[in-house]
Amino acid sequence: KTLQRYREMADYLDADLLAMPLPKIKPIHLSREWNRLLTSGGRGRKAGKPLSRKTVRNIAGLVSSAYTRGMRWGIAELNPVQASEPPVPKKKEGIALSVEQQEQLIAGATAPWGMDVFLELDAATGARRGELLGLQWPDLQGNQLMIGHSLSQVGQGVFLKEPKNKKFRTITIPPSALKKLQAHRKRQQPYREHFGDSYQGDFIFSNPDGSPLKPDTISASVSLLFRNLKLPKGASLHTLRHTHGSHLLAAGVPLTDVSKRLGHSSPHVTATIYAHALEGRDDLAAKAWEKFQTSGKQPVKPARARKSA
Repeated sequence: KTLQRYREMADYLDADLLAMPLPKIKPIHLSREWNRLLTSGGRGRKAGKPLSRKTVRNIAGLVSSAYTRGMRWGIAELNPVQASEPPVPKKKEGIALSVEQQEQLIAGATAPWGMDVFLELDAATGARRGELLGLQWPDLQGNQLMIGHSLSQVGQGVFLKEPKNKKFRTITIPPSALKKLQAHRKRQQPYREHFGDSYQGDFIFSNPDGSPLKPDTISASVSLLFRNLKLPKGASLHTLRHTHGSHLLAAGVPLTDVSKRLGHSSPHVTATIYAHALEGRDDLAAKAWEKFQTSGKQPVKPARARKSA
């Protein structure tokens, strides 16, 4: 999947730039290329739709990584990307749904494979798309999910891979979501009986014949559902994950616990992504400190009166 993405980004680069000998490429050439991509990036080296600042920045990062590897191999002496001027992406705050909007989304989901349950579980756990689609029934132990694989799509093919941060984690499922998940399992049983020995795999969310769902198709379906329900513009399947983290922080769950539940590599990553959710909580810190100063005081024992001689 990563290799496919790198090839797609490299395909944006201008053919004339790619034809230049490495020693001839200077920072000014690269700065001009970043500007060209911003104004008429196109795909397949053809003029067309301008690329976003974030995409151009990612392309610059890819070229920089290639130069770094080239220097390690001794086929490049310098990295001109470092002195070029790639665009700085505009900081975009993630979308978080209200409780009512989240309920509206789940209620509006209909699909024989259990789209409503899928969205309910996503909202209740904050798991990534591939992690949810890669879940199999043995991964459900009581009220806990063992997340150890992720379903990825390359072209029209799908395959299981390790989680994004290579770490396995356990997530506790809230009772409401667990109840719906158990009901979903019962609804899946007639399909298993119908297909018999030809039923494929043991995925929690699958096609009627048990075969894995395609992640890109699921994302497109959820985005369409958002639009049909006229929910926040730009919202997508990932919005439920962002909403989960935002709701936990708003409820006062410690940052370290939220980070672990979401499967981030460190609490610093969580703090960076959810900086908006952490703002305005300084007043809570001040009140907590004030309360501790009062409750934490040791009671002063009254001085005993001295007996008169």
